Amino acid sequence: MNFHGRILPSGLLSLSTVSLAIAQTSTSVDPGHGKILFQQNCAVCHADILGEGNSAITRQGPSLVGVFGRRAGAGPNFNYTQPLKESGFTWDVSTLDRFLSNPSAMVPGTTMALLISNATDRSDVIAYLSSLKAEIASTAERTPPPVTSHKTDPGDWRNAAPGVKHHITLADLPPPYSTRSAGNGPDVVRQPANAKLSVPTGFKVGLFAAGLSNPRLMRVAPNGDIFIAETNRNRIRVLRAADGAWAPSVNQVFVEGLDRPFGIAFYPSNSSPEWIYIANNNSIVRFPYQSGDLKARGGRQLIVARLSGSHGGHTTRDIAFSRDDKRMFISVGSGSNVAEGMSKMSSDAIHRWEAEHGRGAAWDGEANRADILVTDPDGHENLRTFATGIRNGVGIAVDNETGQLWTSVNERDALGDDLVPDYITRVKEGGFYGWPWYYIGNHEDPSHAGERPDLAGQAIVPDVLLQSHSASLEMTFYTPTGGAAAFPPEYRGDIFAAFHGSWNRTIRTGYKVVRVRVSHGVPTGEYDDFLTGFVVDDNRVWGRPVGVAVAHDGALLVTEDGNGTVWRVAYVGVKGEK
Repeated sequence: MNFHGRILPSGLLSLSTVSLAIAQTSTSVDPGHGKILFQQNCAVCHADILGEGNSAITRQGPSLVGVFGRRAGAGPNFNYTQPLKESGFTWDVSTLDRFLSNPSAMVPGTTMALLISNATDRSDVIAYLSSLKAEIASTAERTPPPVTSHKTDPGDWRNAAPGVKHHITLADLPPPYSTRSAGNGPDVVRQPANAKLSVPTGFKVGLFAAGLSNPRLMRVAPNGDIFIAETNRNRIRVLRAADGAWAPSVNQVFVEGLDRPFGIAFYPSNSSPEWIYIANNNSIVRFPYQSGDLKARGGRQLIVARLSGSHGGHTTRDIAFSRDDKRMFISVGSGSNVAEGMSKMSSDAIHRWEAEHGRGAAWDGEANRADILVTDPDGHENLRTFATGIRNGVGIAVDNETGQLWTSVNERDALGDDLVPDYITRVKEGGFYGWPWYYIGNHEDPSHAGERPDLAGQAIVPDVLLQSHSASLEMTFYTPTGGAAAFPPEYRGDIFAAFHGSWNRTIRTGYKVVRVRVSHGVPTGEYDDFLTGFVVDDNRVWGRPVGVAVAHDGALLVTEDGNGTVWRVAYVGVKGEK
């Protein structure tokens, strides 16, 4: 929950005043219940405690200690969206209640995705927040990163350039807490006039579309239409462009009234799909579809009514169909960083739980989370786990050559600048990938030391380790064999992935698109920088890549949600090339 603000020098509401205001809005508020809701839904992004020296703990969102009386979008150690900064709100019971009931309606353009629709739950959360007192100076500043380390840091944004190669191995992993955990979120600014994106020689990159609202995952229909999830606006947008065009001829909303949509898939997986599937935050729906549809036809059909029993935390869900179209895969991210609030279970209870949910499956508010789930395309079969311990598999894709399921994963935070590596990997059915007890194979998480010795040596080592905190989001296979903008043959079968960029690293990393090397369906463990240039300096960025998709003509399309744009990369050839 992004209650973005800063304590004002005067006018700070007293706890008794806040409590009275809450009491007037609800006959029986329960701060204890509000704390449970906060831990289950909000703690992955927002701290409710102070750090060393009463400093604000910054995660993906700002600290909410002392939120009452703060001016929205002006707190310490966090870079806020412009709409929050310009909203003029000061957080109190009324504004928090309105904001939490529908953030994007109150502040269009906010990146806050979680809403609390139940009025009683909202009152309980607000009551809990009212108890979080702060002693944070209003002039607190973000600790600047060291200025000399970039020369030896392969993850440093200043070293990113097309063709730069990366190959991270188990031997490269430092011990936990080798560096302090950073709170270094970026200040997202407008694209500077002199900003320039870079791509390899022989390629051209250009703006394809602008003015979108929070464009996230993107998928291309068999006929070439481009579907984009505008997650915070609860809608799907469709673009249409002729082969070779550098701008769409059609740009309109396909369907709205969804619930934080992200994943999009067409079914059957052939040239004439009959349905378009959309992954909401906690459900799967589909609409009848015929090739060329620019508006959803017919009413939505509910295929999976509920993915998990908890809300909040990681909100993105992706979907993909098996090569034979008999199974539907769904990725669901964790509700927390590392299951900090999960209860203890006896060995017998764990054995019974795993018999139903899979090896290493988490429980409580993490049930059916940090997993990839599977059912049939009609949702008739019971939803079950396909693989467990995958903290946040934001993007999934099926390799049509091998039928293998892959995922792009955001790993845990708070263990230091170079832990834990994000990863892209093939997903083994029944496989356990570590979270929350282990990471990258048999590395035990310090937060759960000694808790699950039975899982030692059980976690699968992912195929491709990525620079920690890069935030790898959507991934796609490059498969075209021709087209006006098609890449050279050596790209065929490789993967492109979008790195949204770091917030938990002292030296900024990510904010680029990379090429993951795959040889005959088998990853080599290497990846190369492909599209770079979104970072302005140590504190500012102008683009945060999210979606990657291959256009009908072979071009690569990239969404970024910092300025709401789509970029097109086409191969135009090297001078003298035949």
